[in-house]
Amino acid sequence: MSLPRVARKKGESGIYHIIIRGINRKEIFKENQDFQRFIEILEKYKSICGYLLYTYCLMDNHVHLLLKEGKEPIGNTMRRIGSSYVLWYNKKYDRVGYLFQGRYKSEPVEDDIYLLTVLRYILQNPVKAGVVDKIQDYRWTNYKDIIKAKHENHMNFVFQYFDSAKGNQKIKFLEFINMENDDKCLEAEEIKRVKDREAINIIKLHCKVEHPKDLQNLEPILRNAFLKDLKEIYGLTIRQIEKLTGIGRGIIQRS
Repeated sequence: MSLPRVARKKGESGIYHIIIRGINRKEIFKENQDFQRFIEILEKYKSICGYLLYTYCLMDNHVHLLLKEGKEPIGNTMRRIGSSYVLWYNKKYDRVGYLFQGRYKSEPVEDDIYLLTVLRYILQNPVKAGVVDKIQDYRWTNYKDIIKAKHENHMNFVFQYFDSAKGNQKIKFLEFINMENDDKCLEAEEIKRVKDREAINIIKLHCKVEHPKDLQNLEPILRNAFLKDLKEIYGLTIRQIEKLTGIGRGIIQRS
């Protein structure tokens, strides 16, 4: 017997924090072109669906969006975005089947304080994941677009929350966004991120090597078995394994 789906919580503001995850925490972006394609799809459907995109962050195996519902329901919008990317991705990588982990996750954002919290949480994702040290160093967010916002940009309303002289509002905003914090947003605990320091220890202990790069010297069958375990059991991303071990992306993907 199948259980009925739980109805999504509808927000009065029309603003939602949305998470899309790769199935079994697998990567949904393998190359720079994949990240760029997803951003292009977001831009395409802004005009079709009429939504406002406040911020986004694309990580290897999940996506965060903060947007305001447009002229069609948010569910329709997300189906358009997801289907468009999956069709393109499957064709590119000659694959079939699901790419995302079930339905997207969403929560309504109903007050000013939480909106700012979600905005900061999304933009700080790469920092908290140990991918970069500073927000501005991560390529796949719209952080730089926000801080360069012109007068007519729909993001300017965010700066008005900071009670400061007009010329200093953006400075106060940047201080807030870059502030260290313990923000917890939509099902943060379900998105397990393994930082590089932890990943190094996992590789050394599980693979019984003194340094992650020592995996290069193992027999291919044993090496590939370890690589598979690192991906499927411990949740390390292909990009992370490649960076730490020096093993080529193609070998890691096929293992």
